[in-house]
Order: sequence, then C-alpha cells, then structure tokens
Amino acid sequence: MRIVMNQEPLGVAPDIVNTSDLKRWSEIPPTHYLTDYSNSGETPKHASSPFPYDDEINQKIILWMGDISSIQVDAIVNSTNESMTESNSISDRIFLRAGSELKEEINLDIRECRTGELRVTQGHALPARYIIHTVGPKYNIKYQSAAENTLHMCYRNILQKSLEMGLHSIALCVINSVKRNYPPDEGAHIALRTVRRFLEQYGSSLDTVIFNVGNSDLGIYEILLPLYFPRSKLEEDAARWQLPADIGGSEGEPLIPDRQIRIIDNPQHTLHPDDEAIDLSGHLDSSVTVGEHAFSQMQGDLDQQRLLGERPLNDPLADIMVREIQHQERYERLLRRAKAEDLSEVSGIGCLYQSGVDRLGRPVVVFVGKWFPFNKLNLDKALLYLILLLDPIVKGDYVITYFHTLTSNSNYPSFSWLKEVYNVLPYKYKKNLKAFYIIHPTFWTKMMTWWFTTFMAPAIKQKVHSLPGVEYLYAVMSPEQLEIPAYITEYDMSTNGLRYFQPGAQT
Repeated sequence: MRIVMNQEPLGVAPDIVNTSDLKRWSEIPPTHYLTDYSNSGETPKHASSPFPYDDEINQKIILWMGDISSIQVDAIVNSTNESMTESNSISDRIFLRAGSELKEEINLDIRECRTGELRVTQGHALPARYIIHTVGPKYNIKYQSAAENTLHMCYRNILQKSLEMGLHSIALCVINSVKRNYPPDEGAHIALRTVRRFLEQYGSSLDTVIFNVGNSDLGIYEILLPLYFPRSKLEEDAARWQLPADIGGSEGEPLIPDRQIRIIDNPQHTLHPDDEAIDLSGHLDSSVTVGEHAFSQMQGDLDQQRLLGERPLNDPLADIMVREIQHQERYERLLRRAKAEDLSEVSGIGCLYQSGVDRLGRPVVVFVGKWFPFNKLNLDKALLYLILLLDPIVKGDYVITYFHTLTSNSNYPSFSWLKEVYNVLPYKYKKNLKAFYIIHPTFWTKMMTWWFTTFMAPAIKQKVHSLPGVEYLYAVMSPEQLEIPAYITEYDMSTNGLRYFQPGAQT
C-alpha cells in the first residue's frame, strides 16, 4: 500500500497551512522498494553519489500536494505565460484568493514576463507575503537543450531572487507543463537538481523549500527525490546507478549537456529527390526569434505545427485530411529509407524481434529492455529498424511483450522520444495492437506507463498489462512459441521460484 504524505484533503475549503504542520522530507519513510544494484551485474555510473546524504538539507525540504494559495510562506511561485494571463488550476486559485488587487498590480506595474524570467508581486490577500511569477519554456525535442536550460534558469532565478530578498521559506509549483509539451519526469530532474545545488551553496539563506505537486507529478517526485535528497546511505548508494552520468557540474553551471536527441537522416545516405530530410520533431518553424530565446514563441500544438502550406479556413474535415495525408507520406518516406539502408548495427543488438505467435495465432513481438542501449544507439536507425520489422506485422492483429528485467537508466528511452515515435507511427500500429505485456515491471515502470497511456496514448491504455513473471505469459501464448534470453528466465526463477503460476488449458 502506498503512503501519501502531506496531502491536503480534496474538496475541503483551503484554510491557512502552516509549514510547521507539514512533515519534512527527512521524516517521511521510503514509499517504494529500493533495488540493490550491487548484485545486478551493472556498473555504477558514479564512483560516489553526486548528491551525498545531508540531513540538514533534507530538513529544509517538504513534498506537499495541496492548494499552494493556502500555504503560509514568504513566497509562492506561479507558473504563467508571457502576458501573465494564463488560466490553469494553480494560477486560478492564486488569483481568486489574492483578490482583485493582484490583477491590478500586474496590469499597472508589470504587464508581461519573458520566458525564463520572473516578476515579483505582493501576496495581497494570500497567506504568502510575495508571489514570484515565471514563464516556463515550451518543449520540443528539436530544441531540447534550449528548453532544459531555460527551465533550469526559471528555478535558479527564483532561488536567487529569494536570496536577494532575504526570504526564508518558499513554495515551488511544478513550472514545467504538459500543456507546453514538457515531459514531467525530465522536468522533475531539473527542478530537484537545481534546488539541491542551490542549497549546497546557499543553504543557510533558506529554511524551507516546498515542492508543491499535483496528482500526476506526486509519484515522479516520490521516486526522484531520494536520488537528489537521499535520507540514508542506502538511498545515496542507489543514486550511483540511477542518476545519469552527465549529471552536471557545480551550482550555477548548466545542468544539461548540449545535446539534441532527434531522428535525422544519415549524412552518408543519398536521398531520393522527393525524400526531404525527416526528423521526429515534425516540420517545425525554426526561424522564430523573440528576445533572447528562439524557442519562446514555439507553437504548443504539435499537430498544427506539422501542417505544411495553406489549408482551407473553417473546414475541420479538410484539416484532418491534410494532416493524415502528410502523416502517411512521411511514414512512407521513412519506410523506403528503412528498406534501402544498412541497419545491421541495430538488428545485431537483438533487442527487438518476432517470436512465434500467441494462442490466437497473432504474431508476438519481443522487446528486451536490458539490451536497448538508448544513450549509445543511433536513434535514426533504431526508428527505421522498428518500422522495417513491424510494418508487415501490423497489417493484422499483433501483440508486444516487453521484458523490463534488470534494466537500468541507460536503457530507458526518454519520455519525449517515446512520444515522438508514437506520433510518427500511423494508426494501424495502434489499432491492430491487441496487447502490450510488461514483464517484471517496477514501480517506476507502472507509474510512467500510467502517465503515458493516460495523457499521450489513451488508445492503448486498456491493452497494457503488467505481469510479475514469465509464466503468466503462458496463459496467452505457448512456451514453445516464446524465445527469450536465458538471463530473463534465470532471474525469473531466482525471484519467483519454479512453477509459481499454472495457466491451465486455454484456447
């Protein structure tokens, strides 16, 4: 059973919440099982944890799910848009409780706030003395580094401003937004890293930092907080395996390496004249420049960005037809490339292959997570190989079996990359997929699967099944039809024992 700490009862009128009534991070016991990586055979990414156990810092941290407008602190944070008129659940509550004076102050004295910057107003009728308004970046994988560094600066500027103003307590809302296409897990990493590094340098200036999260972010922060704010040597040691190797330098330096994970053409590949370069970001306008940020005016709606040329006004049907035609043309170009290029470097890895059929005669596609070197793989060729393998299979019903056994962070595709791949694949991939089995899931896998299928891929939500062991698969497919690596069955037997599940006769 999962314990949710510092949660305000829903549906209750917000009274003033005092920070002394909330449990500090150091007082909250772990909510999920810690994997002992020392016996996994994996090599740690760090000789020692980049974020050592520090009880003094942990005493400053609070993870809280509730109404930010009710918390009594020196300052709360409001994530808004450049005109400071964005309507979202957090902003609406802040403005409602603060009263009309807040809107008057913004209209008369502030008016706007650029992406990555901040503006400070009085708290007015709020329990908080001040409100720090900031504008988070719009995310696109084509401008990933820019968006990540800007999100870092949002948090960094807020903390620096609190230092300049002599504030001692602050409540941070989640600045990255799904509305702006920002992957929640990647945003949480940046928020936690930035706060941790700041407290290491200027911890004496702040007594309380509250991470104010909603339902969709609570599970993410519960899992990531122990990596940046370990409460024991065991949690500190786990971070050696789980934190990325390029975690970043000291506070004040960019926390995000300059990288762009996207699907682009192989420079050595000669394209057919009508095969213009295709990337997973879609056909995006990359020429806009406003202020210091070329990404500050990116379109938030990716579907609209992919439309090329003019389209009939006020004609939804024509709009859909244009989008579908362009989507299909793009997929066909990728398919032609997949058939023409040498993809042996991906196929030789052996992480994706077809393995027999299930009990209903549907092809079974196997994906081995541990063998997927996401950080080292040519993602362009990975997508092409995926299309080459699945295109003939997805013409009819099929199932996918994903083995999460003994995977590590280096095997995890980024949330944004998965989203873009999902958008590239045509409708037949989703329609004809009848089941997606996840074997040996972890709490992290279940949480991210729920998030992805709820907000990004609801069409396959009911098709995803998490199974604790290999033998549970035998209810839907014969053992003779399933070819899997030996390490998976060995791990399965050592964890679950022998003959732990008997599916019985099924047709």
